[in-house]
This record gives sequence, structure tokens and C-alpha cells, in this order.
Amino acid sequence: MTDVIHMGVAHRALVFKPWFTKFISVLYNTVGIYVNPTTWVNRHRHHHVFSDHLGDPNKLAEDGFWKTMYLCLLPYNCGSNLANDDILKSLSMKIISTPAYAVFSQFASFMLVWLVVQNWMYALTLWIGVRAIALWVNMIQNYWSHDRRFGSRRYPDDEDNAMNLCEWLPVTATFSACLQNNHHHYPSFLRTSHDPNQYDFGLMTVRWFKQLGIVQTSSTGARLPQGVNLERSGL
Repeated sequence: MTDVIHMGVAHRALVFKPWFTKFISVLYNTVGIYVNPTTWVNRHRHHHVFSDHLGDPNKLAEDGFWKTMYLCLLPYNCGSNLANDDILKSLSMKIISTPAYAVFSQFASFMLVWLVVQNWMYALTLWIGVRAIALWVNMIQNYWSHDRRFGSRRYPDDEDNAMNLCEWLPVTATFSACLQNNHHHYPSFLRTSHDPNQYDFGLMTVRWFKQLGIVQTSSTGARLPQGVNLERSGL
């Protein structure tokens, strides 16, 4: 999600092979955790336009911990449709973006776990546990990295509340999406770390994809922003 749908589709910083984008989206939404790619891209683009202000579907500045957790499941409505990408109009993406597929995904993902462990109670525990971890990851991105009490700010003059959480655990868990202050300052840059000494697990995974020939940089993603402490993009 972070590499392909987030940086690839929502921000167009990376150009993945179309077949891979469709494959990973169908696979993830069938046997993993369902995330509607079309509505997610739309919400995320609204989040960057209105970050922490009215119009942000993820969280307003005054929303606390429990309200933000509720919004992870039932976000604010978006004011417009910002997800008109051609790949989101493809047949496979349109199918997995339907409510029917969202319901089917819950059964399909549970049945896969049950087939592996052959115990419905153990399977249900694992199924719920994975979703609890996913909710925690979502809260890192939407709550802790959007509250000025936590983390640090490389760009203190930005008007949102985006923060950088640089510890290894949140960076690994979110594929570097918790470096929100960096990311919000330059959302179209292919990486969220703005210093060569900053741990960036997301960038590591994108490098693996590049070695496989699955991804290349877009013109905006490869452009080195002014003020970033890097000599090159690093990909």
C-alpha cells in the first residue's frame, strides 16, 4: 500500500508496472486487509490539500486519540473526487473497489488463514490480531505523526501538524510514512527521508522493486527538492 498505491498512484512519485499495481492490489484486497484503492487515493489527496484542517478526511487538529481511531474506520467525507487516474478505472481496480468485494474480502482472507492453521478459533485470533496491528499502523500515521507533542519538525513553518517520527519501529511498520513532516513538505518526492543518515525502510523496499525491474521514478519523484540534505534521490 505505501509503496504502490501511496507513492505510486496517489503521489505519482514512482511508476510501477501497471500489471504489478493491479496484481498487488487484488492480492492484498483478497487475502490481506481490504483497502479500497479508489476511495483511499481520494482521501489521501484530500488529506494533503487540507491537512489537519477542515476538509481533511483523516483528522482535524482538535481530534483526539479516540476520535482519530474512529476516523480510521469511518473517515470524514471528501468534498470532491480527486481519484480519476486511468489505472483506477481499469476493470480489476473497479471490481475490488466495490462494496461487494469489500465483503467478499473478509471471508476470503479469513478462509486463507483457516486453511493454513486448520483451527477456526486460532484463525480468528490471527485474523483479528493482524487487523489490530494495521489499526495501530494507521494510528501512527494519522494520530501520532500529526500531533505536535510527538516527534520533530524539519520544516517548522508548515501550517499543518505533520511530524517526523524517526525511531526504527514506526519507520519500519509504516514503510517510512511516519516521516510526515518531510512527506507533507515535498509529497511528490520519491522518498520521505531528507537526510542520508535517516533510516528509511520504505526507500529500501523501493530499491528492491527497482532491482526486479518493477518500478522507475517519475519526473517529479526524481527531482531533488531545494533544501533537502541529499546529493541525489538515492534510488
